[in-house]
Amino acid sequence: MARSAGLSLCGQVLVVRGGSRFLAASLAQSSGDSLFMYDCSAAEKKPPENKGEDGQPVEKGSETILASTFSESGRYFALTDDSKRLILFRTNPWQCLSVRTVVRRCTALAFTASEEKVLVADKSGDVYSFSVSEPQGHGTLELGHLSMLLDVAVSPDDRYVFTADRDEKIRVSWLAAPHSIESFCLGHTEFVSRVFVVPDQPGLLLSTSGDATLRLWEYRRGRELHHCLLTSLQEPGESQGEKRFAVSRITYCRQDSCFALLCDSFPVVYIFQLDAPQRRLVYKQKLTFQHRVWDVAFEETQGLWVLQDSKDAPLVLCQPVRGQWEPVTENDTLKNVCSYLRGNWTMLEGSAGVGDSFSSLYKATFDNMTSYLKKKEERLQQQLKKRQRWKSPQPGPNGHTKKLKSDQVPLGC
Repeated sequence: MARSAGLSLCGQVLVVRGGSRFLAASLAQSSGDSLFMYDCSAAEKKPPENKGEDGQPVEKGSETILASTFSESGRYFALTDDSKRLILFRTNPWQCLSVRTVVRRCTALAFTASEEKVLVADKSGDVYSFSVSEPQGHGTLELGHLSMLLDVAVSPDDRYVFTADRDEKIRVSWLAAPHSIESFCLGHTEFVSRVFVVPDQPGLLLSTSGDATLRLWEYRRGRELHHCLLTSLQEPGESQGEKRFAVSRITYCRQDSCFALLCDSFPVVYIFQLDAPQRRLVYKQKLTFQHRVWDVAFEETQGLWVLQDSKDAPLVLCQPVRGQWEPVTENDTLKNVCSYLRGNWTMLEGSAGVGDSFSSLYKATFDNMTSYLKKKEERLQQQLKKRQRWKSPQPGPNGHTKKLKSDQVPLGC
């Protein structure tokens, strides 16, 4: 599996991951003592509990980090890797609390608002919960879908859990009793890549999909309030051709009520603002970058952090200037963190982005009608030639020719 680069931010702590390692840095301090580095390849390795159909242990994966997230307060940080491990950390000070085995490879993580549990969504469509207060406890199966889960989220009041799957569905379930379904948010025509609960607007949910749309929902009723087709935001003369894309990250800034969306196929970030009274999304700006963008995250006091494929400038910090978000260069924190990343560039070199796996999730389309019509036309032409041959003058016994009557034409011609 290819390396996967990602970015996580909570409070004054920034985490950059790549391959099997992650680097945590404090944005409030500029000394190297504020750094914390962890390598999953050095983590505890437990014998696989699950075996294949032949009774043999399943194939071991790499230690590539697949997903990571902070808890709401930033006290905890969790990640899962390709070796099917869930690793839980305390962040102040940084300390590994546990290494637990998950049933299948994970696609997304989410802490509950109370920080009592961490939810793990996997490729088989299941969601397991793991205790935070009992870091050695086993996981509990909470709910399941019939298709792969791509994201999971929890409402700020811990009442609902949101799951997004490959089959275009968003399910809203009760967190205390996940078998009870509050609603479905239906409308996407491709896999749902991300769901995001608006933290300061109760009842509102954002979703993105392989159909290149951004949708705003009143999730308790499963009612769509507004949607925007991202391909319609291209500037005159600009075209992405027939290339399909999905949003691989949604990040939110409470100060300005704005969202940043990262698309997985080209180096652009879309900025939207939430018009809460009108319950609609307002497109504000598109940021274009020279290098491939791996991930983005808002930090309330600094701005929008952008992780990109450039050793010289691995991070870009964007801040609002006269109503427009623009990159800044004179920032000591940015310079220090970029210096840390350049010194550890090997963990990011050759990385893939957070949404690179989306390309295999699109519906397969088959144009069998064209082939059918072509073969039908060929059969009709062959039948027509046979009819013409039988109706043409036929040689008689004495060498004379005679023309067959229409009722003498053989059946089936």
